[in-house]
Amino acid sequence: MIVKTLPPSSRPIQEDSSNGTNSRGELDIIDIVPEENGTSSLVVRSPRLLAAQKIRTTAEPETLYDPASIAEHYQNRPLQVLRRIFAVLGPTLSFAFGLWSDNKRGIVVKNDRRRATQLRVLLTQLGPAYIKIGQALSTRPDLVPTVYLEELTKLQDQLPPFPNELAYQFIKEELGAPPEEVYAELSAQPIAAASLGQVYKGKLKTGEEVAVKVQRPDLRERITIDLYILRNIAAWVQKTVKRVRSDLVGILDELGDRIFEEMDYIHEGENAERFFELYGHIKDIYVPKIYWEYTNRRVLTMEWINGIKLTQTAEISAQGIDARYLIEVGVQCSLRQLLEHGFFHADPHPGNLLATPDGKLAYLDFGMMSEIKPPQRYGLIEAIVHVVNRDFEGLAKDYVKLDFLSPETDLTPIIPAFARVFADAQGASVADLNIKSITDELSALMYEYPFRVPPYYALIIRSLVTLEGIAIFIDPTFKVLSEAYPYVSKRLLTDQAPQLRASLQDLLFKDGRFRWNRLENLLRNARNSQDYDFNLVLNQGIEFLSSERGAFILDKLVDESVNGLDALSKNVLHNFTSLLRERVGLTAVNETPAATVEQQQTLEHIKHILGILRETRGFDPLQLATQISQLLVNSDVQRLGQQIANRFTQKAVARLIRQLLAS
Repeated sequence: MIVKTLPPSSRPIQEDSSNGTNSRGELDIIDIVPEENGTSSLVVRSPRLLAAQKIRTTAEPETLYDPASIAEHYQNRPLQVLRRIFAVLGPTLSFAFGLWSDNKRGIVVKNDRRRATQLRVLLTQLGPAYIKIGQALSTRPDLVPTVYLEELTKLQDQLPPFPNELAYQFIKEELGAPPEEVYAELSAQPIAAASLGQVYKGKLKTGEEVAVKVQRPDLRERITIDLYILRNIAAWVQKTVKRVRSDLVGILDELGDRIFEEMDYIHEGENAERFFELYGHIKDIYVPKIYWEYTNRRVLTMEWINGIKLTQTAEISAQGIDARYLIEVGVQCSLRQLLEHGFFHADPHPGNLLATPDGKLAYLDFGMMSEIKPPQRYGLIEAIVHVVNRDFEGLAKDYVKLDFLSPETDLTPIIPAFARVFADAQGASVADLNIKSITDELSALMYEYPFRVPPYYALIIRSLVTLEGIAIFIDPTFKVLSEAYPYVSKRLLTDQAPQLRASLQDLLFKDGRFRWNRLENLLRNARNSQDYDFNLVLNQGIEFLSSERGAFILDKLVDESVNGLDALSKNVLHNFTSLLRERVGLTAVNETPAATVEQQQTLEHIKHILGILRETRGFDPLQLATQISQLLVNSDVQRLGQQIANRFTQKAVARLIRQLLAS
């Protein structure tokens, strides 16, 4: 029998199976539902879940993006499409002509607030698809002049609202009762109005303060006609312009999928709960609760969050909150979204990120979410590592894995092209570059070499660039890549995935030689990661080295350790024989040569690494001694010790034989 509960809850209720009641003392209701194959399913419903029974478990057809159906619909309505094209082209060309005219008359367009206001009004009039473009631009102070930035910021939550009468009608249709019967209080006017809906502040009959989001009327029709036109333009460009190798239609379809999901508030509520389950435990991250009894496809009721936009730095500072710290929290959360679980917030503009009075970062609006699959996540981690370490051969291979280059592409001319791009990047170290500069530098290569932009990448770069735009607004010196590398280093050292283990091996070895500086860099960066723990790395390191997959690294580490011990012993003997000759006067004693330069370097690297480990969070000599005593009885550790001892003996004997033969 299958146990089902519908829908999920952002704050799970603990059920008491002993008496059939939940933690609120409410009786659970159990139904036996026959299945088509003749079996039965046991469906457990709490009263709160019963209240949400109207929520469908499969998406209704009108909530799904179907480009074929949309094309079929508008192919029979050419006049409607032409009217929309002219409705967009007319004011757009008029605005562009105005800018050109002002420029000819010597007016500094970038400082003209009148034109900035016109652009905001134009995007608002053109509809939701164009408002989304304006919202993306509003987070880029490095691209958009200040006066335009101030105007475009208003597109996040200060759009013209639609009449209350329509909003109240939607509430009644979706929740089955007029607003006054559903809510104890509801603000007389919307608190905020965005591209797809508007938000009222309310209070439930039970006393909780809530945000009530109501969808705009005729939203689906306005979105679909713009997507249809843009998709046809993308298909024409993709077919006609040979230099464009990216899947523009696929990218637009990916965006269409996300926008249609954003128009379904049930889906948004489910996204919020999944986001809470995955990331709600992260320090100083807050995810609001969804009230399913008062949520349906066009109405969403969620916990009210008192907070300040991250870009309102003066107000945040006045409350004693560090805005830069919250950006660091946001970056760490985004890294886990993109590189750990793959479920990420694709629209983190300032209206969706609030600083709460208790100093937490609250996420809002979970309509536009997306997913990145494990192979792509591992590929991104490897690419970041290769960028920071200037391993451009590895970076070129990463682009093949990430589907930017086809497997048959000749990488020979692309590798030096990568080297030129990063060498010319304002003389900065790669870790000091930001996402925008890297994207801009690489975009030039897209036309010179056979790159293509896979559809999944568009929303990833939108998410990262938007978050980085907020970070730059708060602190112009903020570098996302530099903040990300400690987390990436930690993942590379601790993740058990075979792909990352192979990447670690490639990073640490080149032409059979161990690169100590790379290991130092990884350990030094990883210790700055919030959840990096020395004990975890120690246990996982032993487990990996004692496995077949770790045999190669173990063998090389033994080699290097022998070199280090050999260097140490040579230095000790050299100092001892020198002392005998110079101070004691035993000139008959031959002075033993000191360690070679290479051996001395190995010894220095080992000293540096021991110093890094001593400064790492979780390193405690007393606790380490206890752990070592416990590890000694571990079968993996004993086997590892035997392997190391055998290899030490083999190498020492081989070295002794070589020295005897040389004598």
